[in-house]
Amino acid sequence: MIINSPQRLLNDAKGKTQMEKQVFTVGDRTDKFCAVCAEERGHIVASVNKRGQISRVSCPKCSTVSTFKLTSRTLPHPAMKTPSPYDRTLTYRAGQSMTHEMFGIGEVTRLIEPRKMEVLFQDRLRRLVHAQGR
Repeated sequence: MIINSPQRLLNDAKGKTQMEKQVFTVGDRTDKFCAVCAEERGHIVASVNKRGQISRVSCPKCSTVSTFKLTSRTLPHPAMKTPSPYDRTLTYRAGQSMTHEMFGIGEVTRLIEPRKMEVLFQDRLRRLVHAQGR
């Protein structure tokens, strides 16, 4: 899962710590609780304000566009570990992250058929095969 941190701690030359707010762009990804899906998942930034803060996000699973308010519940958290490399012989489930050598980091949004899945990458949603026997 791709995570965007809204703030970073920086140390200046005098050793003081200051906060730098991250500027988002349309198409970035962030975590948010989806009321329709009833789960926390990665959402795509649909619009930002003049200061680069997220105003609306879109759920890749149910396509619901909703407002984004940065609260403790929606604060993006760092990934537990780096996503595993994509392997067509493995069986994936919705919400699982992977790294594809051509498309980069992606998240499985849904299983289409027993051996096909939709994966959301940074650029777009793609269909990949999985659970292919060796």
